[in-house]
Amino acid sequence: MFTGLIQDVGSVAEIEQSDDGARLRINTRLAGELEPGDSIAVNGVCLTATEADRAGFEAEAMNQTLSLTSLGPLRPGDRVNLELAMRAGDRFGGHFVQGHVDGTAEVLELEGDGFARRLRARLEPSLATAVVEHGSITLDGVSLTISGLGDDWFEVSLIPQTLDRTNLADAEPGRRLNIECDLIGKYVQRSVAPLDATQKEKGPEWREHPDP
Repeated sequence: MFTGLIQDVGSVAEIEQSDDGARLRINTRLAGELEPGDSIAVNGVCLTATEADRAGFEAEAMNQTLSLTSLGPLRPGDRVNLELAMRAGDRFGGHFVQGHVDGTAEVLELEGDGFARRLRARLEPSLATAVVEHGSITLDGVSLTISGLGDDWFEVSLIPQTLDRTNLADAEPGRRLNIECDLIGKYVQRSVAPLDATQKEKGPEWREHPDP
């Protein structure tokens, strides 16, 4: 479990890709706190450290992870947001983040807003019902609040601290960001889906005049 509060921006040192997946080497000051088998969120994707030393760690990403997230296009030198898994007793400053990415969101535009920067991204139809205005969302592992919402887009505001401490300062139109919707919203979406399907089968009259 994670909180969406980034602890370090690491640097991709090496990537070995094959038909079986990819092995990543990432340099970070957090490496000294990692042991093989520990979980770490890389741009919001929960990975398992396979090796670690003082300078960095290695992790493996299977083909499904590479196809569903933005880890696939990573190249040496790219900056990545990193967060260690929570420990019992840690402060909880963000929101519940699992590191289970729901998809990617394409950055549409960025606009200055005083000391902040507004980022608008495309919202996939399959995720629309799990996103609410003023609710929580995770972009590349960063816990953010949705400040604007449309039929096929959402918007977040990036304060200076976020721009200084994460790689969202590098975001530009066309870039794809990992998106994880709020955990509670996803469970609500799942629980009401059967009811919604039943209502659609019975038609609008059943919704207006349900059986006693």
